[in-house]
Amino acid sequence: MTVRPGLCSVTFRQLTPERIVELAAEARLEVIEWGGDVHVPPGDPERAAEVARSTADAGVDVCSYGSYFRAGAQEPITPILDSAQALGADRVRVWAGRVDSADASPEEYAGVVSRLRDAVDEAGDRGISLALEYHRGTVADNPDAVLRLLADVGRPGLSTYWQPTVGAADEVALAEFDALASRVSAVHVFSWWPLTERLPLRERGVLWQSLFTAAAALASPPRDALLEFVPDDDPDLLASEAAALRQWLADADATRAR
Repeated sequence: MTVRPGLCSVTFRQLTPERIVELAAEARLEVIEWGGDVHVPPGDPERAAEVARSTADAGVDVCSYGSYFRAGAQEPITPILDSAQALGADRVRVWAGRVDSADASPEEYAGVVSRLRDAVDEAGDRGISLALEYHRGTVADNPDAVLRLLADVGRPGLSTYWQPTVGAADEVALAEFDALASRVSAVHVFSWWPLTERLPLRERGVLWQSLFTAAAALASPPRDALLEFVPDDDPDLLASEAAALRQWLADADATRAR
């Protein structure tokens, strides 16, 4: 299975969906994750269907819907699923609460688990899976916490995304991916260093080349590698960033085939 190169639409919040589709197609990216904060608002299936048509017309696929569902006790996921379904997305990215795993009380953690379990079941009724955002400020902020959460939710329809932890050295980031690899459905691809400074993707080429080589060797590698953010939010940089990503994925496939 080849990992598909793609783009998160949040990379260019300032642009219209129509322009994002053009840029993705020009950069030879295969898929887009549409964000629910600007481009495809939850509960507006008509807009989602318009964006789906624009994406398909450009020869690009919709891979997922990037939601901001936080698994709150009374937080509805139905409008999010309505938009995801209209997009034709079979995966929705979700967030696991609002506090770090180390700071969550037993009650807070249990609430997130319960709400995620119900949300996965509701999504599954529509043929949609959910995937955790791997991020600080949630109870899915490190490999041990993610694995615990996936086990406690106990649903096959829940996977996780992965991205480099802010400030982590290459070897630390690679070890974190390795711990989660069998449950990772998508990777957010960016090069930030030493903290959130946005560098050109090739500035952390060792990290990404190593990661994609490791991913290609998996029985079930991540389905998608999604570019997320570029230096200065500059659309003119997407083509070169996408070229780097596509080259690393091709090199990883070639290495596996030997």
